[in-house]
Amino acid sequence: MRREVQRYLDERPEERLFVRLHPEWYRKLSRSPQDLAGLKREADFFFGRTFGQRLDRLNSQANMLLLMMSVAQAMGAENEKKAGPGGGSEAADPA
Repeated sequence: MRREVQRYLDERPEERLFVRLHPEWYRKLSRSPQDLAGLKREADFFFGRTFGQRLDRLNSQANMLLLMMSVAQAMGAENEKKAGPGGGSEAADPA
């Protein structure tokens, strides 16, 4: 493998790991070192760094937050029903 490709991989440990996990990239980069852009594109997809994948993760996290908020609201409404009118914590006014 050429020195500039080796230097590129030394500077980017995640892409070096990708090359180790996908040995066909050793052959591709040895034969055509200008294909580093293709390596970066494939590694980004593999590690979930594309815009679409990040957007999907954000959407999933937002849905989880909404689910947790609805559960918290349901638990709050259930606690209000058990306490009954007045909440049960107010002292009775003797007057």
